[in-house]
Amino acid sequence: MDLQEFNSAPDERLRPLLAACCDVPRWADGVLAGRPYADAAALTATADKGLRELDTADVDRALAAHPRIGDRAAGASTEAAWSRNEQSGVGDDPGVRAALAAGNRQYEERFGRVFLICATGLSAQQMLSSLRERLTHDETAEASVVHEELRKIALLRLAKVVA
Repeated sequence: MDLQEFNSAPDERLRPLLAACCDVPRWADGVLAGRPYADAAALTATADKGLRELDTADVDRALAAHPRIGDRAAGASTEAAWSRNEQSGVGDDPGVRAALAAGNRQYEERFGRVFLICATGLSAQQMLSSLRERLTHDETAEASVVHEELRKIALLRLAKVVA
């Protein structure tokens, strides 16, 4: 949809699309409340500001909607299709997939949440390298990285909504 359509669409039509970008109702409400947007930059600025203001509970809620890196999101939803496309760099190498699965388990044991990375444009080796490096973070540093990765994903997805 274009920006004009985004500005005029009913909230009920946009909420599922915004939830596919970042499943935090408070964030979606803020994006909707900012309409109409003069241009894509204004929409992005409002969305970005709201994403930077997410608290820990918001981030945890949003993470629940994301599959593990290396897992193929099932279903025909917009979010599942985006996830499959974003993770296309994972490929089908069984060794890399096994290393990602093991790393995901370690990460979840260490941090109690799914490993999140903005995978768009990254190779499987880059994702695996980042996963291994992030396992060395302390909780505070990693929480900051997760928040930033979520922000990047949400903004990329929003750009897909308003093309």
